[in-house]
Amino acid sequence: MSTVYSDGRQEKRVERYTKFWQKDLTNESEADSKNRLDKYTDVVNGYYDGATELYEYGWAQSFHFSRFYKGEGFTAALARQEHYLAAHMGLRPGMKVLDVGCGIGGPAREIARFSDVQIVGINNNDFQLGRARRYTEKAGLSDQITYVKGDFMKLSEQFEANSFDAVYAIDATVYAPTWEGVYGEIFKVLKPGGVFGVLEWCLTDAWDPSNPSHKELAHQIEFGNGIPELRTLKVARQAMKNVGFQIEHDEDLAARPDEIPWYYPLEGDIWKAQTAWDYFTVWRMSWSGKLVTHTAIRAMELFGLLPKGTWEVGESLKVAGDSLVKGGQTKLFTPMYLMIGRKSAPPN
Repeated sequence: MSTVYSDGRQEKRVERYTKFWQKDLTNESEADSKNRLDKYTDVVNGYYDGATELYEYGWAQSFHFSRFYKGEGFTAALARQEHYLAAHMGLRPGMKVLDVGCGIGGPAREIARFSDVQIVGINNNDFQLGRARRYTEKAGLSDQITYVKGDFMKLSEQFEANSFDAVYAIDATVYAPTWEGVYGEIFKVLKPGGVFGVLEWCLTDAWDPSNPSHKELAHQIEFGNGIPELRTLKVARQAMKNVGFQIEHDEDLAARPDEIPWYYPLEGDIWKAQTAWDYFTVWRMSWSGKLVTHTAIRAMELFGLLPKGTWEVGESLKVAGDSLVKGGQTKLFTPMYLMIGRKSAPPN
């Protein structure tokens, strides 16, 4: 029988997470991908029940990547990425905004402060929602941000049509079984004339599905990050158009010629830390940092302080780090394909 913790985590789904992939990722088949897509809520919840606290420990409260300027601190760069999206979307005080796949609410809190908007965050993971509400109350933002449990593939069943001035998603809709499905639901709940901004995880145009090493890299990123199936930039762009959005701007931000690459914290090289405060952040991704972290996870799991399977999820994060760095270095993958779409207003 599965242990259900008071914080919403479920032990069995953490234990089952790694079972959605072949032990040898070179043996992954279309049937494996289809199974993950059919059971995407189990895949994602199993991953985040096990990985959320590890994310917070290693990556603060905003679970996404960002560009870096030389000398820019890690958390400052995360906030700037959120401000950049909000500015591109033209968020203004008083707007009602939906955060699709809000995680533990880090971006929502930052964007609420930056743009003075009212935000509703939706997430299907009880553990993350509990933490989001607690952090938001502590930040004094509960009057500006609310959180609801729901499936982003069924937004129109939960919210009225044409009810939001703007919608954004940051490193979240990659978990959807289809982009047309989630983008289409966003289109329905967005007011005519409203804006949708998304930072999407994609395989780039350089990725070749006929290349075995490219396919293996994609599966490594999927396995390490709880993603049922990675798709390409072209598929994301076409999905936006297919559901009715007018794309006002799209750009792979990772393709900019930045001196400091987006993946540098994952390399674990403390000499690359941008500020003194970032040495610990980078160290946690070094071989010694990983050894300390994963030994502690193993011990806490053995003593019942963490759900069974958490250590295995933690091991998948090692695969995540290595594959994301490789994906960035080879330009086969981007975690920040920016699209700004507009829902046309009816003619007067």
